[in-house]
Amino acid sequence: MYLVLIAWLYVTVLMAVAEATSPTGSLMGAIITFTLYGLLPMGIMGYILGTPGRKRALHARAMAEREAQSVEVESGSAEPDAGRHAPAAAEDSAVAPVRKEA
Repeated sequence: MYLVLIAWLYVTVLMAVAEATSPTGSLMGAIITFTLYGLLPMGIMGYILGTPGRKRALHARAMAEREAQSVEVESGSAEPDAGRHAPAAAEDSAVAPVRKEA
């Protein structure tokens, strides 16, 4: 993929140089030629062709996070409220609760 991008940018650089050195050409025309024929299309093409790689990286990152969470929960080193749920029951206390006398 990158070989095609580099080759096309090389061709557009040569087109821009030909435009700049032509007797009827100009430097502004060369810049516009390089931008519109080279940078813009190849930037779009690189973004589109790089999409599967970005999706794979995102999926791998999500799976690694999920695996880390499951290992943390299984090992018991997780915080009590790591799952963002209310505790199931109150902790046992060594001191009996104080009641009013009737």
